[in-house]
Amino acid sequence: MHMADALLSPAVGGTLWAATAGTILYASNRLKKDLDDSKIPLMGVLGAFIFAAQMINFTIPATGSSGHLGGGMILAILLGPWAAFLTMASVLMVQALFFADGGLLALGCNIFNLGVFPCFIAYPLIYKPLVGRQPTLGRITFAAMASSVVGLQLGALGVVLETVSSGVSELPLGAFLLMMQPIHLAIGVVEGLVTAVVVTFVWRARPEILGGAASAIPGQMPLKRLLAALLVVAVATGGGLSWFASEHPDGLEWAIAKVTGHEELESRESSVHATLSGVQERVALLPDYGYKNPSTAAPAADSGWPAVDSGTSVSGLVGGLATLLLAAAIGWVLKKRSPSA
Repeated sequence: MHMADALLSPAVGGTLWAATAGTILYASNRLKKDLDDSKIPLMGVLGAFIFAAQMINFTIPATGSSGHLGGGMILAILLGPWAAFLTMASVLMVQALFFADGGLLALGCNIFNLGVFPCFIAYPLIYKPLVGRQPTLGRITFAAMASSVVGLQLGALGVVLETVSSGVSELPLGAFLLMMQPIHLAIGVVEGLVTAVVVTFVWRARPEILGGAASAIPGQMPLKRLLAALLVVAVATGGGLSWFASEHPDGLEWAIAKVTGHEELESRESSVHATLSGVQERVALLPDYGYKNPSTAAPAADSGWPAVDSGTSVSGLVGGLATLLLAAAIGWVLKKRSPSA
């Protein structure tokens, strides 16, 4: 659900940039008040995990479409909304700058759609009331499913409204909505299941993390071991499992193709689009999760599925590390500036 710049006008893109920047500042100020040392490495490791997980598109049966994990609910449940939003912003910044995944003009929209809705709406209004104060496996699963669906539906609606409001594409409101919402309902169900699995694992290993406590509980998995386990999964996912990503277009690309009848979107690009596109082309180290000059790199094992490609593996490892460092650095800086520091 990463938007491209071609969907947006500079006015809409700039407005969402401003809204997202304001939310980042507000979340940073709130996080400084209750940030403990254990949350800083968790922000980094979970950021790397979400980056890697987003590289894997899963097929939606009988649709010709695919989806990928958004990850906002996992972050919100395990980190709280403020740290989760900043971690999601870190993931999307790394993707846009280093891998040209999502446009620079659209970065504000992408952070807003994938961060604000799950962290500040679905988490406090859906997940927390449903899971209650005494989580159980059943409650976590149901709450994760419901909140993931709601968060993704709101994000998909945001994409539609931002696109139509921009007026630079041929996508009509009714037809675009009719394609976007059902396909992201199916994606949301899968995301809910994955969210439930991850959250349940952490809940069983370190139940105090879901409650925000900083101290360990005797007999539970040490925090370092939990972090190591999540990091191993992130490395394995980005470095190898990413080869098995579905070849089908994601939900947004699929919806656009269904509405317009062709994969390439015709839009009226401005000088702002051209400038930002040029900037992104220069700064992206591994565009589209591959080598910038594929002719000089080792060829892929074959052109079929799975797409065994060293460029994909390098992208997963480099991106995960960059996200880990950025998210952890944000937490460390905020901790240093907190009143209790």
